[in-house]
Amino acid sequence: MSDTRAEMRLPTKDVRDDLPFFTKVLKMRLDTIFPADDPKVAVVSGHGLRLCLDAHSNEPPGTIRILTDDPDGFAGGERRLTAPNGTRIEIEPLHVPLATPTTAHDFVVRRLADQAPWVIGRAGMHYRDLVPSRLGGSIIASHIRIPDGGPVPDMVHYHTVGFQLIFCYRGWVDLVYEDQGEPFRLEAGNCVIQPPEIRHRVLYASPNIEVIEIGVPAEHVTSIDHSMTLPNGPANPDRRFQGQRFVHHKAAEATWKPFRLPGFVARDTTIGENTQGVAGVHVAKRGEGTPVFARHDSDILFTFVMDGELTLEARGQETQRLGAGDAFVVPPGLVTRYADPSDDIELLEVSLPARFITDTEEAGAA
Repeated sequence: MSDTRAEMRLPTKDVRDDLPFFTKVLKMRLDTIFPADDPKVAVVSGHGLRLCLDAHSNEPPGTIRILTDDPDGFAGGERRLTAPNGTRIEIEPLHVPLATPTTAHDFVVRRLADQAPWVIGRAGMHYRDLVPSRLGGSIIASHIRIPDGGPVPDMVHYHTVGFQLIFCYRGWVDLVYEDQGEPFRLEAGNCVIQPPEIRHRVLYASPNIEVIEIGVPAEHVTSIDHSMTLPNGPANPDRRFQGQRFVHHKAAEATWKPFRLPGFVARDTTIGENTQGVAGVHVAKRGEGTPVFARHDSDILFTFVMDGELTLEARGQETQRLGAGDAFVVPPGLVTRYADPSDDIELLEVSLPARFITDTEEAGAA
């Protein structure tokens, strides 16, 4: 059997000066040292890292980050240290609590016709940013496509998020999730939420698959799980991941009810219930009645136009006719009306939190 190891080389002026720091302060172990009478090279290892301290080296000393669940006790409470050889040491928490920035409220309209650039991201997917300002870092909304379809070069991974939605807009995609049984096909009009840190993998996509992905906060970490294989056993649909249940909402099984805005009906994806109120997701279409002016008090209210057209009227803003592929964010308190909707209008609305108040009685005209 062959054996392969990797190590990082660091400079040292005197191995004997550096060894006490790396072995006693940083709690690494000495593996090799030579020559015995006047050491010039020593190899130490620990915390998943192997270092070669070499007196013949002339590289810069660099920086080592040590992540630990006890940062205050690891090196006597010191968070920033410098080794005798000049190497900088940063001691950081292993698990950093998720922090969602305060929402920077703004009225946002993102039109497909504006030709916002598609950027190639993870696993070769194409991304179009639907909220460029990210509302101060509180949310990211992406229109994602895979032009060629076929097998997706993905790995089992998870996201450190507060909320994440995948809505299949066009085509279909095969997915597999931790504790959710065998792989399944997410079809157009259906959606899933990816609870915090649920392991999952994208397997196969139809040609020209398109999805809308919402993530909170905007910047969140994606981690690869090299040890888990999916599927991982029988389904456990009642399992909660940091308080949230996995949801696979199917349009064909949904019930249409009056929407929060007159003139529309909607289907509830049950995401509000299964996230314990973190977020709500509805699909709305034309109903009976006339659209009215209204305001809301939600922290974030994002809408994507999936089909049809409507005229977005907002007090103090330019009136715009929007169509399929366009997106908008209405901040709390802004009076708006979804006027003149076409018969085939279909909207994806995401709210954070799930429950909020819509006021249509005193909103007045825009």
